[in-house]
Amino acid sequence: MAELIKKEGYSYSFDASACERCKGNCCIGESGYIWVSALNIKEISIFLKLEESEFITNYLSKIGYRYTIKEVPFENGHRCIFFDTQKRQCQIYMYRPLQCRTFPFWEHFKTNIEEVKKECPGIC
Repeated sequence: MAELIKKEGYSYSFDASACERCKGNCCIGESGYIWVSALNIKEISIFLKLEESEFITNYLSKIGYRYTIKEVPFENGHRCIFFDTQKRQCQIYMYRPLQCRTFPFWEHFKTNIEEVKKECPGIC
C-alpha cells in the first residue's frame, strides 16, 4: 500500500506512486509559466553541463524580472521543454523547480479539486 501524502489546508491526498503510471499530465497541457529560481538555474546548468548563460538562452524565457522554463507545442497543447516524450518523464527530475516539486498541492487546487483530479491520477 502506497503512503498517501497529505498537506494541511487541502481536502485531498496524493499517492506519489501514481507518477510511475502517469503519462506526465502535470508536464503537458495548457501553456503556463514554470518559474525557476537562481538556485534552480545554477543546479540545472551544472546537471546539463552548460554555462548558466547558455542554459538561460536555450531553455528559459524572461518574463518581467523572472525566468520560466520554455514550453513547446505538444499534442493538443504544450509541454515543458524538459519533458521526454518517449519516456514520458522529466529529464531534470532531481533538479526540477519548486513549482514542480509541490504539485499537486497548489493554492489554485484548494478550490478546484475536480480540475486536479482530472489532471493527476494520484489524487485521493
